[in-house]
Amino acid sequence: MPDDPDHHKPGDLDDEGFLPADAPPEWGAESRQERLSRLNRAARQLPPVPGVYLMKDAGGVVLYVGKAARLPDRVSSYFVPSAELGPKKSGLLDEVHTFDYLVCEGEWEALLTESRLIKDIKPKYNERLTDDKTFPYLVITQREDYPRVFVTRNPAGVDPKSGHVPPEMKGARIFGPFTNAGALREAVQILQRIFRFRTCSLDITAGDPKNRFFRPCLLHAIGQCTAPCNESITVEAYKDDIDRFTRFLGSKRSVMLREMRDEMSTAAAELRFERAAALRDQIKAIEKLDERADRRDNWQPETEVGYIDPRRATRSLQKTLGMDAPIRCIEGIDIAHLLGGETVGSKVCFVDGRPFKNEYRRYRIASVEGGNDDYASIREVVSRRYREAGAGHELYPDVILIDGGLGQLHAAMEAFDSLDVRPPMVISLAKKEELIYVQQKSEPIRLSRNNAGLRLCQQIRDEAHRFAQHYHHVLRRKKTLGE
Repeated sequence: MPDDPDHHKPGDLDDEGFLPADAPPEWGAESRQERLSRLNRAARQLPPVPGVYLMKDAGGVVLYVGKAARLPDRVSSYFVPSAELGPKKSGLLDEVHTFDYLVCEGEWEALLTESRLIKDIKPKYNERLTDDKTFPYLVITQREDYPRVFVTRNPAGVDPKSGHVPPEMKGARIFGPFTNAGALREAVQILQRIFRFRTCSLDITAGDPKNRFFRPCLLHAIGQCTAPCNESITVEAYKDDIDRFTRFLGSKRSVMLREMRDEMSTAAAELRFERAAALRDQIKAIEKLDERADRRDNWQPETEVGYIDPRRATRSLQKTLGMDAPIRCIEGIDIAHLLGGETVGSKVCFVDGRPFKNEYRRYRIASVEGGNDDYASIREVVSRRYREAGAGHELYPDVILIDGGLGQLHAAMEAFDSLDVRPPMVISLAKKEELIYVQQKSEPIRLSRNNAGLRLCQQIRDEAHRFAQHYHHVLRRKKTLGE
């Protein structure tokens, strides 16, 4: 049966027996070019907002579901003479007769709506998203002091080895299923900038004395988490944010904004100015939700040369390294010296594929005699930088990148072996051949020079080298000039 048939009954005809003016001609009554021109004109009349579109055949069966940041631009692109849809959708233009659309609150909602519709309808030309794999779900825990938000393909939460359900999964709110895990994680990442919920797997108990000494991860530093790990936010205030996020997923943005403005006014009237300011910032962030970054923003001008899409690059590197969780934070380490003199180390930090300079650090090597031992210098920098993480007092970055080859990687791993907690992923990038060496693997990974993940690693490696060299030159100048 068609999903939404456009069959016309006698009552649909006007007084003269004609179909409504916006009804498409019968299939076969127009040439292919006339049909595509008609669809192109109709597409250009769509509202210029984010949304989801459904391509249909003459019987009203949905052939394809897609998302758009701006409906008229995306939908009309299918019907221009130069349109190239690729082999998987090449037959779509031979069948499409009309289309419908749904207006969405923003790109994040379009991502989730598209996934939901594809899962329900199973359109012919979305075949790549309708195989028999397990679909991802969005989980919001409820019974923890500080609930967490995460994406999983196991919504029941049953441990395959023990058959038990973890305590945090009991009573959890589950949304889904969705068809595209990447799109779901991207939407969660966008909303995390507003509601600042935690996505880590830490077991956090309110009032635990250890919380006071725990160092928050970089998501707190960039304003995407309120750091419940060291109780920078109260249990009540955090749960208010989680409740607001949960309601946001199931209600219209306009309704949510009205409720938040009322709550902000109440907080201000009760002289709770800190809470009122937090709500004000969330309201502004929601209102800006549709704004997108652009290369012309020059977010970090020195890294815009040879631009790569940060999201695409981190996804590519995640696939290359075989990591289950998305890569958010990468740190790069390098050593610089001249014939063993003024040896220094550097640590740079990239979050979501972009440099985060507040977390750059530099180290003056003191434990290496003569200073001309890169391996020992790397061990010193690693030990100093990750001492707290190794003791369980902070989280490691998702990936640690060492500038060098297999020897440099082994030197770093020797330092990590002396720590109680090990990092999730350590790699090194060798110059010239640009081979990626991975912890506990003997064979390096060779990627195309155009691979986005490799180019991101090169960018981080080069930035660590630049930062180390700058500090080395500062020390040499001071020594030479006696400053």
